[in-house]
Formats: sequence, structure tokens, C-alpha cells
Amino acid sequence: MDKVSGRLTVFFEEPFWIGVFEHISEKKLSVCKVTFGAEPKDYEIYDFVLKNYYRLKFSPAVATDVKEASRNPKRVQREVRKQVQNTGIGTKSQQALKLQQEQLKTERKTVSREKREVEKQRQFELKQQKRKEKHRGR
Repeated sequence: MDKVSGRLTVFFEEPFWIGVFEHISEKKLSVCKVTFGAEPKDYEIYDFVLKNYYRLKFSPAVATDVKEASRNPKRVQREVRKQVQNTGIGTKSQQALKLQQEQLKTERKTVSREKREVEKQRQFELKQQKRKEKHRGR
């Protein structure tokens, strides 16, 4: 009985996220490349596989060596966690947007603080003026 296996690898290739589907059957390898565009979430990839897998156009089959390598699942999980941890949060563009958002936030805070101070000063001067008018006996 022959073993059939498939694998999906998602990686960033300027400027898009690319998915490479590998299908190994009868010691022959077929490959299909899919462009995702923005960084896909796990549930988006899962949904894509469920809806579009049978519509994918795989390359002609090429003979390949199928190695029977059983890997410890805990080790695989650790390696995946390390890879995800090293990349950081989001893409470069998302990081740039986050930085811009933080800068705008600090600017907004300073402007609102200045407005508050100006309003406070105006209220104080208004009180002082009223006190002087009362003191004159009017």
C-alpha cells in the first residue's frame, strides 16, 4: 500500500505571502504555488484549503525519494514556536503602521494637554476679572 502525503509551506517573498502545496503520491512529487497577498491567518489558510484544494493546478509529477523520518512532535512544536517568536508581530508594513499610530497618539496627547492648559488659564483669568469687578463695588 502506497503512502500519500501533502504539505503546505507559507513564507514571505517580497512583496507577497506565498503558499507552496506539495503532494507526494507513489513516490512522485507534484507542486502548486499560491499567492496569498497579505499575511494569511491560520483560519484563512484552513478555509482556503477546504474550499480550493481540488481546484489547484499541480505541476507534472517528478520522481522523488520519500524518506521515512519520524520526528518527535514536541521537538517540532518547539521549533515552530522558536520560528514564530523570532519573526515578531506582523509584517514590516504592519510594524510601520503601528509605529505611526503610536506617534500620532503622542502628538494627540500633547495637543489636547496644551488645549486643556489654555482653557484652564482662560477660566482663571475670567475668574480674576470677575473678582476685580466685584471688588470695585459695581
